[in-house]
Amino acid sequence: MAAAAGPGPGPGEAGSGPVGGRGPVLTPGTMNPAVRRVEYAVRGPIVTRALQLEQDLRQGVPKPFTEVIKANIGDAQAMGQRPITFLRQVTALCLYPELLTDPSIPADAKDRARRLLAACGGQSAGAYSASPGIELVRQDVARFIQRRDGVPASPQNIFLATGASDAIVSILKLLVSGSGGSRTGVLIPIPQYPLYSAAVAELSAVQLNYYLAEERCWALDPAELRRALAEGRRHCCPRVLCIINPGNPTGQVQSRQCIEDVIKFAFEEKLFLMADEVYQDNIYAEGSAFHSFKKVLFEMGPPYSEVVELASFHSISKGFMGECGFRSGYVEVVNMDPEVQQQLAKLVSVRLCPPVPGQILLDAVVNPPQPGDPSYELFITEKQAVLSALAHKARLTQEIFNQTPGIHCNPVQGAMYSFPRIELPPRALAAAEAQGQAPDMFFCMKLLEETGICVVPGSGFGQREGTFHFRMTILPPTEKLQVLLEKLSSFYTKFVKEYS
Repeated sequence: MAAAAGPGPGPGEAGSGPVGGRGPVLTPGTMNPAVRRVEYAVRGPIVTRALQLEQDLRQGVPKPFTEVIKANIGDAQAMGQRPITFLRQVTALCLYPELLTDPSIPADAKDRARRLLAACGGQSAGAYSASPGIELVRQDVARFIQRRDGVPASPQNIFLATGASDAIVSILKLLVSGSGGSRTGVLIPIPQYPLYSAAVAELSAVQLNYYLAEERCWALDPAELRRALAEGRRHCCPRVLCIINPGNPTGQVQSRQCIEDVIKFAFEEKLFLMADEVYQDNIYAEGSAFHSFKKVLFEMGPPYSEVVELASFHSISKGFMGECGFRSGYVEVVNMDPEVQQQLAKLVSVRLCPPVPGQILLDAVVNPPQPGDPSYELFITEKQAVLSALAHKARLTQEIFNQTPGIHCNPVQGAMYSFPRIELPPRALAAAEAQGQAPDMFFCMKLLEETGICVVPGSGFGQREGTFHFRMTILPPTEKLQVLLEKLSSFYTKFVKEYS
C-alpha cells in the first residue's frame, strides 16, 4: 500500500510549475481577445496611481499635497453630497421593517415602505424579485414616464437593471451580430462615455465615431452622422445609433430640433436608437431644457412614432439623487419586435434579478412625496439645494477655466462634468511621446503627481485628432471646487511655461 503523500508545495514554492508539461488553460494567449480590447478610462491607470498616492499619504510618505482629490468620476456622495432623506427613509424601512414603529419617521415614508414590502416575495427585501424587476416598481416607473412625457407608458416595456450601464449592455447584446462585412456597427458620439466603446469592444461589434461640434458647444450635427454612417457602411453593417443627452463628458443639452433631426435620420437610415438620458434632472444653462427622445418621437407622430425603435435609459446614480452604490436604473423599449422583447426578458432572467434595495430606492425616486404629504417640504428643499448648487458650480467651472490663457471650456449646460480643451506646447508633446503616453495623459499624470488632483485625459473619451482635453466632475463642494479649479489653472500655466 503506497504511503500517503505529504502536503504539496504551496503557491510560488519549488515544484509548483507545470506538472507533466501541463501549463495553465487560461493564458494571455488563450484568453478572450475581445476582453483585451476593452478600455475604461474613468477607472484607468490614472486612478490606479491616485489610489497609490492615497496609500502613500496614509503611510506618511511626503508629497507636495495633503490629499488626493478624485475629480475623475461622477460619484456625488463620495464628493460629500448628502443623501435625500425621503429616499433613504423608505429604503431603510424596507431593509429593517422594525423601524415602522419609529415615531420620528414620517407616515408617508412608512406607507411607501409597506406598499413596497407587500410587493416583495415573503414581504422581504432579501427575496429575489421577478427578473425584469418588481411589478409594482415597473408600474410606478411607467407612471413617472407618463407624467414626464404626456405619452402612455406600459410596465411591460420597462426592464429594471443594475444601473443604466447593465441595461445598455443588455440592449447592445440583442443588436450585435454578424461577422466580417456584416458585423454590427454602432454609432457613438465622440467624445463619449467609455462604457460604449468598452461594450462594443467586448461584444466584438464595430465602433463608428461621429464627432460632436466643440465650436458649437458640442452640438450634434446631422451631416456628421451621415459622414460616419457612409464610412461605416464600407466595412460593416451599421444598425445602432447611441445618443447621450445631457452629454457625458461634454455637458451639452441637445435642442428639441436636434432630437427631431436624429429621429428622422434613424427612420430614414433604419437605425435602432439608444438614448442615454441618465442626466435628465441635471440641466443648468439658461434656455436649455431636457426633451426625452420618447416624448419627441410621439409628438412627431406617424410614421416615426410607429416604427422607430428606441431604448431609453435612466438611473438613480445621477440627477439630484446621487445614489451610485445602490446600482439601480431602467430601460424602456419602444416599438421593439414582440419576439425580440421576449428574448430580452430571457436575457435578463439569466441574472435572476436586479438588486432589490436598488429597486426600492428607484421607486422612491419615481414616486416622490406629493404636495401636502408630511415629507414633501423637506424633499423639495433638499432636491432644489442639490440642483441649484450644481448649477452654480457649472458656472464657476466655466468662468475660472476661461480666465486661463490656453484653456477653453464650453458652458456646462447639463450633466456633472466639464471637458475643457487645453493647448499643449510641442516640447510637452515630445516628452509625452518619449514616455509612450498620449499628451493629455502625460499632462494629467503630472497634474496628479504635483497637486493630487485626479482628472481623466480626453484621450480616454475620444477627441478630434490634434486636440487635447480632460474631463473633471463639478461635484466637489463649492469651496473645494474653487480651490481645485484655481490650483489646476495655476498648474497648467506653470506646465506650459516649463515645456515652452
